[in-house]
Amino acid sequence: MNRKGKLYFRYGTMGSAKTALLLTTAYNFEERGMRYVCMKPVVDTRENANVIRSRIGIERECMWIYHDSDLYEMASQLAEKAGGIIDWFLVDEAQFLTAEQVDQLSRVVDDYGSNVICYGLRTDFRSHLFEGSRRLFEIADTIDEIKSTCTCGRKTIINARLDHEGNFVEQGEQVEIGGDDRYMAVCRKCWRNKKIEQSHYATLPLTEQKEDCC
Repeated sequence: MNRKGKLYFRYGTMGSAKTALLLTTAYNFEERGMRYVCMKPVVDTRENANVIRSRIGIERECMWIYHDSDLYEMASQLAEKAGGIIDWFLVDEAQFLTAEQVDQLSRVVDDYGSNVICYGLRTDFRSHLFEGSRRLFEIADTIDEIKSTCTCGRKTIINARLDHEGNFVEQGEQVEIGGDDRYMAVCRKCWRNKKIEQSHYATLPLTEQKEDCC
């Protein structure tokens, strides 16, 4: 049988229910008796156990992906162990994959006919593409946006990083794991307006800054 798989990239900002969608998809596959594997990069250290957990409280065991993991080799070993080709691979936090690992997933699709769905962020807190996301945009067969809404009503685009005072951060390492206390998904206009507001505040004399705080 000539199996025809696809490489999917489903992206959205933080809080757009990407992980919940992955987990419900896994549940549906399980109910239908399909072979599937959940995976995620080990860089996401918010969980001590090898689980994918959604904000709404559901979770499922997963395999770790390390920075030097060969995903094609992993898929080959899993198929051998299962006694057949894995039908679906579900990858959470796909933005943390390397470009090489995305290419390895594409080979899993092309050589084995498996389907691979990658869920992840498009850009970082500075609006720059992650390595894994960039490669997925370049070679994925199907690309879908999981939309969410900013507090102003527009579509969220930016994953703004926050400091302890709630200001938007513009400097720092691209990868810094955190939840609602460290990140806020906003539209491009709100992101720009907040940066302008912070820039204006920073130019005020210290006396005026104190008065403004009060």
